[in-house]
Amino acid sequence: MSLQLQAISPALGAIVSGVDLSAPLSGAERDAIEAALLRHQVLFFENQPLTPRQQRDFAARFGDLHLHPVYPTVAEQPEIIVLDTHVDNLPDNDNWHTDVTFIAAPPLGAVLAARQLPDVGGDTLWSSNSAAYDALSPALRALLDGLSAEHSFIHSFPESRFKDTPQYARWQQASRDHPPVVHPVVRTHPVTGRKGLFVNEGFTTRILELAPRESDALLALLFAHAARPEFTVRWRWKENDLAFWDNRVTQHYAVADYLPQRRVMHRATILGDRPR
Repeated sequence: MSLQLQAISPALGAIVSGVDLSAPLSGAERDAIEAALLRHQVLFFENQPLTPRQQRDFAARFGDLHLHPVYPTVAEQPEIIVLDTHVDNLPDNDNWHTDVTFIAAPPLGAVLAARQLPDVGGDTLWSSNSAAYDALSPALRALLDGLSAEHSFIHSFPESRFKDTPQYARWQQASRDHPPVVHPVVRTHPVTGRKGLFVNEGFTTRILELAPRESDALLALLFAHAARPEFTVRWRWKENDLAFWDNRVTQHYAVADYLPQRRVMHRATILGDRPR
């Protein structure tokens, strides 16, 4: 096995080479990629022209796959969602978010493939929630360790985006199926044992133990803190790039600076466990 890693930021991120993801992974390759993911939190694979089925098969080596309640999918591979953004379908992921925290057991991770890119722009940034947590004062960490927060499906998928569209009936069903859930504000990674923030602008609405104004102020502080450049890495996509991130300990932000050009990405989402 010739797997090679090149770290690209102190907080998180590494480029992986020496592996062909279009072929079935050996046990040793799969374990080496998992170890790299735990260490670097987001991995980038260049020049990996995978079919949707190959992307699905790669992601499935790390766990069962999530079926998203509202995003469109590849027709023959429902595990692969299509993020196709353009002037008639504006981006909704240009904020800091951790994927699918509106379910009781949010995803372990996700695999994102670049299918069609604008001439320039359309980068994605990731932030390390563990690095952000470590940088907080001991007193604030002690406070946060005892708090819990609500995460809401409709906070990131509001009715106004889907009403009067062919997807409205599907949105209505999804909103019924996904009432708000509660997660700890600070999560302990189930494998590494490292603590990290587990609130995000996309889905977190309030901290339950605090008064509304206190909750709003503390969440605003944490959202801004997690976005500090010291905790982030930025990836400039090339066609056939693939990113694999640990959703338990990161947030990401898809930069919407390319309109009126089009950006098409395919994502497989790997189910995880209940945050603790």
